[in-house]
Amino acid sequence: MRRRLEESARAFSATARNPSLLRAQLAFGAAWMAEWAFMVAIGVVAFRDGGATAVGVVAFVRMAPSVLLAPVGTAFADRFPRDRVLLWSCLIRAAAMAAAALVLEAGASKVAVYTLAVVATAAFTVFRPAHSALLPGLCRTPLELTSANVVRGLMDSLSTLLGPLAAALLLDLSSPSAVFALVAALSLGSGVLLVRLSYEAPPRGSAQPLRRIVLETVEGFRALVRYRDAGLLLGIGLSQAMTRGFLNVFLVVVALDLLGMGAPGVGVLTAAVGAGAVAGSLGASMLVSGRRLAAVEGIGVALWGLPLTLSGALPYEPAVLALMSVIGIGNALVDVGLFTVVPRLVPEELLARVFGGFEGLVALSVAIGSLLTPFVIDLLGIRGALVVLGLVAPAIVALTWRRLRAIDASIAHRDEEIEVLNKVGIFRPLPMPAIDTLALHVDHAGFAAGQEVFHQGDHGDRFYVIEAGEAEVIGDGHLIRTMGAGDGFGEIALLHDTLRTTTVRARTPLRLYTLDRRHFVRAVNGYQSSAREADTVMVDRLGAFSPQGGLPE
Repeated sequence: MRRRLEESARAFSATARNPSLLRAQLAFGAAWMAEWAFMVAIGVVAFRDGGATAVGVVAFVRMAPSVLLAPVGTAFADRFPRDRVLLWSCLIRAAAMAAAALVLEAGASKVAVYTLAVVATAAFTVFRPAHSALLPGLCRTPLELTSANVVRGLMDSLSTLLGPLAAALLLDLSSPSAVFALVAALSLGSGVLLVRLSYEAPPRGSAQPLRRIVLETVEGFRALVRYRDAGLLLGIGLSQAMTRGFLNVFLVVVALDLLGMGAPGVGVLTAAVGAGAVAGSLGASMLVSGRRLAAVEGIGVALWGLPLTLSGALPYEPAVLALMSVIGIGNALVDVGLFTVVPRLVPEELLARVFGGFEGLVALSVAIGSLLTPFVIDLLGIRGALVVLGLVAPAIVALTWRRLRAIDASIAHRDEEIEVLNKVGIFRPLPMPAIDTLALHVDHAGFAAGQEVFHQGDHGDRFYVIEAGEAEVIGDGHLIRTMGAGDGFGEIALLHDTLRTTTVRARTPLRLYTLDRRHFVRAVNGYQSSAREADTVMVDRLGAFSPQGGLPE
């Protein structure tokens, strides 16, 4: 337990030590606090307009445009700086919500309010996938990425608690228009926090015409099929999204019809979800070094559904409040698992589009769930609908459990390779996506004591990292130095496009990681920080020994 608490503290300190990462996390928290407050207020407005059916229809109409807008919008996040895409998302949402507050306060048509709600939702749909794609670029190691997602999960959880509580307070003291004004202010504040983040953007190919944006968007959906493990994790996440659609309606109907808690009760029930999410996030922080995060996601998805089923069996206010908090715990587990593992299964240059495609499908799943729930309530009653719809997510997790465990085993093996690669000076400046991609393309080789890895004058086609053992570097027949575990060699021939300048021979039995020229050069030259480090290493090595006659052609 002491070790787990120390790991939890490291998760939060990793964010605190990185100013750009800290601002990105705070921006996320403000944006999601606004989202949860907005969801409560728009639900109350719709229920007063036309009961449970209106709540479901408004939720569907609000989410449906995002099915297309999220993938297209996040395609821009794979073209342009992701922090700018996030900033524009916040500004558009702030403007739409400020206008909705004025329209509602003036007593104008509800259609205008719902239209502005659609605009705000469409703008916000881009936020999470673009933020999820930005986050790995602010991190250096798998541990730091997991830590960042733990902290972001806590921000999400606190938002789930504070947003609904703020909405409940404003609904009790004022009106939904006051909640809309709060949403506008929080969205603007989130945008301000994102201005001028400091990070090294990944390399991009040559600029493509904007007319290709549709084709690039389609690539995000294709990747969900091409990278099957990532597609599976995201597919399980969609069952959680549909359950969230069920919950959007149930929170209103259970509070107002089943339990008779009144309009503030919608905020109280939603805040119970947030309270559980905070507890779940603090618990998840102890999983920061865990290597079973795909299974953690599966457990979290199941915990979204089971409490709904139990709420139908135990329709009492204390029990329902406790069960809503369990949903919050599940939400925290899903966030840590899904948004840590998927970026490690998909190429970085596709990441925003993959999350954008996922977000579009999330919007569709939430919309379908919201639209379906009133019909199931009419057919089975509130309690029957809770029991039946709550079983959807757990059933899907049960069917995919074995594959989730296999994904975890694969990630654990790659973490071991990353730990060795991170000892190499050239790789140390690389952000998390780049080093993870290198680990994905690592091959293994072994050499007996006395055997040459390569000979001076050979053609150079691979970079080597010593996993275990010792090697000798020999130039023009003389011993120059010895190398041990964590040392890398072979970069001069690859980066200068020349023949091998020295001979490397196994002094003891050697176990090596090898990287081909293409992946090594792309990673090192693609980032200024690693390119500078590589230049320093080459200058030092050529200063210590330069072949007779200079570098061979």
